[in-house]
Amino acid sequence: MAGSDPFGHRFADQGLLAQALTHRSAGAPHNERLEFLGDALLGLVAAEALYQRFPRADEGALTRARAELVRESTLARIARRLDVGPRLMLGPGEMKSGGHRRDSILSDALEAVIAAIYLDAGFAACRIAVLAWLEPELEGFEINKVGKDAKTRLQEWLQGRQRPLPLYELLGESGDEHARTFVVACRITEPALASEGEGGSRRAAEQAAAAAILEQLEGPR
Repeated sequence: MAGSDPFGHRFADQGLLAQALTHRSAGAPHNERLEFLGDALLGLVAAEALYQRFPRADEGALTRARAELVRESTLARIARRLDVGPRLMLGPGEMKSGGHRRDSILSDALEAVIAAIYLDAGFAACRIAVLAWLEPELEGFEINKVGKDAKTRLQEWLQGRQRPLPLYELLGESGDEHARTFVVACRITEPALASEGEGGSRRAAEQAAAAAILEQLEGPR
């Protein structure tokens, strides 16, 4: 991978990039330690970008916005844009189960690449690359609309009107042990509404179901 690559950085040490793209299922050296370092670097760059872009935002709004920027689904979207999936080194089991498409694996690899750039060329180079990745996410970003998660918002909507709290029910789960899919129903009684949500964890499925109920309650936002 000579010359400039899709990550916006020319690696002097190609071994660092190779390690960053190696999942633990493919053996050592893998990317878990790099992921740990990259997570911290990403948090710093994202915090600085938000601090500079939104000079009037308070700490709470900035904290919520940073959480939105560095969440797994956002990082996986960036990783797909950078074509990380086809570059991953995975073990046979992960390859067979489509690990190169999984949000958790993609987001972890992206954080590892951040650390690899930092170790290869220092913080300035790392910051430049990461800011370029974040720019499409920040374009049109409305910090005051980044709020609490769907379950919290739904609960507060109901409590504010002195109505019964929602009920969540696990309807089913499927898939391999390392790639489960959960389906959850969310029901409220006043008004009588029900919706289903799906996710890679029970919590994620509950959030999706709550978000669907909120859409019905609040209409287009």
